[in-house]
Amino acid sequence: MEEGKTSFGMSVFNLSNAIMGSGILGLSYAMSNTGIILFLILLTCIAVLSSYSVHLLLRSAGVVGIRAYEQLGKRAFGHPGKILAALVITMHNIGAMSSYLFIVKYELPLVIQAFLGLQHSSGEWFLNGNYLIIIVSILIILPLALMRQLGYLGYTSGFSLTCMVFFLISVIYKKFNIPCPFDGFTNHTAENISIDGECEAKYFTINQQTAYTVPILAFAFVCHPEVLPIYTELRNPTKRRMQAIANVSILGMFVMYLLTAIFGYLTFYLNTEAELLHTYSKVDPLDTLILCVRVAVLVAVTLTVPVVLFPIRRALLQLLFPDKPFHWVRHISIALCLLFVVNLLVICVPNIRDIFGIIGATSAPSLIFILPGLFYIRIVSSEPMNSRPKIQAACFTALGFIFMSMSMTFITLDWVYGENRSGGGH
Repeated sequence: MEEGKTSFGMSVFNLSNAIMGSGILGLSYAMSNTGIILFLILLTCIAVLSSYSVHLLLRSAGVVGIRAYEQLGKRAFGHPGKILAALVITMHNIGAMSSYLFIVKYELPLVIQAFLGLQHSSGEWFLNGNYLIIIVSILIILPLALMRQLGYLGYTSGFSLTCMVFFLISVIYKKFNIPCPFDGFTNHTAENISIDGECEAKYFTINQQTAYTVPILAFAFVCHPEVLPIYTELRNPTKRRMQAIANVSILGMFVMYLLTAIFGYLTFYLNTEAELLHTYSKVDPLDTLILCVRVAVLVAVTLTVPVVLFPIRRALLQLLFPDKPFHWVRHISIALCLLFVVNLLVICVPNIRDIFGIIGATSAPSLIFILPGLFYIRIVSSEPMNSRPKIQAACFTALGFIFMSMSMTFITLDWVYGENRSGGGH
């Protein structure tokens, strides 16, 4: 295995970028459905559990010297384990790519509209989000996805993180600029304005949409498939060093997530939508600062799509062509197929909340809780089954199963009986 060349700082960048996804846009919505205190408790739990999960992965990888998630699956459960790990990673990252392109689909038309000075969309093709995501996929995402190495994308990671920091600063600034209740809301939300307590922060609240909160949070913290590749490319890699990188990244994202959620929620309260940026266009579609934020977030999510595509392609190559050397035809055709599937999904699924919810309730708990716990129990044979670390890992895995089944049950109930199916992004 070649010695890695990536520095500590650049690895923190790459891992932070793997964590920091479109999930950040759903956090204020999550907070509006849990209240501030409950949200803080849930966010802290998921962050701590994420860090513990990285520890389990590194321990398992360290024992056998394997640096790929799928290979850990193979080591723990043979070929079925490898297939399972590859499928979960593929599903999760396709969900993540879809959520990024969802943002392009909703935000890019608004940006073009603002640049043209239009208050309302006039129905031209270049204001149609479905056409725009196809154009962006072909012209920007595909060329980046065809690069051979992930390391070079560290520079785009740094840039997209900077964009997200700019987004956070603007959310904080706007909190003090937008009055509540709003005057500028468009007609279809005008009836919300007279609600009692509309501008009061809730500390604890439970409603039908609360079911989406834990999945949205879990979705927002998944970086586990990227941990081992980043570990492999790290200069003088040790477990302690990689765990430190994971802890710094998770802590940094925890702070950013919390601030974004609080200030976004305290701006819009009950009117917060599943995709935060979309809510600002209700106040003033031509606001210059929000326009700049939109452009920054669009650039950030567009540049992150290739970073997310790499592990899926690696998983598929491991599954379909395990012993074949690198070949450009395979490399390019898998990228093309993936982008085609993701574009199709984004054009057909009505709401970004559904993507956050489903992926956050299925593949996210598998990647954070279930698989790392199972790998650890199976691979680390030096510890007996009744030792404390093994029991902790078993509880951790069980927690993942409970979390997954509860989230899926609640989300399914919301789909079957949900009154409010129009939330966010329409």
